[in-house]
Amino acid sequence: MDSDTTATKSHPHRRPPDTPFSADSAEHAPALHSTPRLRAGWWRALLAPGFGVLLLVLWDVVAQSGLYADFIVPSPRAVADRWWDLAGDGSLTRHMAVTLREVLVGLLAGVNAAFWSGYLIAKSRLVANILMPYLVALQAVPIVAIAPLLIIWFGPGFTSKVLICALLVFFPMLVNTVLGVRNIPSELRDLMEALESTPLQTFWYLELPASMPIVIGGLKVSATLSVIGAVVAEFVSASEGLGYLINFGRGTFDTPLVIAAVFTLTVVALALYGLASWLERLLLAWQNAGRSVHN
Repeated sequence: MDSDTTATKSHPHRRPPDTPFSADSAEHAPALHSTPRLRAGWWRALLAPGFGVLLLVLWDVVAQSGLYADFIVPSPRAVADRWWDLAGDGSLTRHMAVTLREVLVGLLAGVNAAFWSGYLIAKSRLVANILMPYLVALQAVPIVAIAPLLIIWFGPGFTSKVLICALLVFFPMLVNTVLGVRNIPSELRDLMEALESTPLQTFWYLELPASMPIVIGGLKVSATLSVIGAVVAEFVSASEGLGYLINFGRGTFDTPLVIAAVFTLTVVALALYGLASWLERLLLAWQNAGRSVHN
């Protein structure tokens, strides 16, 4: 008995070297596994919306049960009607535009300041030893405690709200920038030195792209925190904005107004997070291209 026959008997699922593949089996083999994977993908895609529908149904059941007054637990329909009234008379758009403006300016200012501060801290131990204790101490103080001081110093207008928002997004972006720059492999830095690159070339061709995955992670966190910063500022002192609507609804026991404003804030935060995720895919497309080449 030759070696090929022995190998085939000892491993019944093993194809002998001289046995060609069947064209039909090769054509239909992927199809055997595609249907279960497709079904599993559909189930996973429906889990989050299904859970949301379940929460909505439970909310409606509790609201219709009569255990709580309408101003404590309003029905989803009452909240939807209140939201539609706000959207119909234009007040929702006006207040959302005010909050969104504060969020975007505060986010850009905080992220920009945090990135360059984090870069300097990562590059210089002296700067890190000087600044980090004070930055950590500033982060340890709740933003709610700092907000009244900023309102007193800079007034109740747009500037103080932007500063409060920027302070809240500053620290996550700072930490991620420091980690991203410090975690660049030393071999790559040695390579840039061997090529006699200037500091600007090292930053542009090595440090910026190599730290970008971690930096974008900080941007995602900061994008969601920026909404919180704007709302905290509007809680302290404001005459417009979604935070003002929540305060006004709380004072007048208009719970549907409060919930409608909270849902609108949630949509704004999710939109900002989605924008950061899109930016991540755009800026890190070279990573996926590199993986596909190696695979």
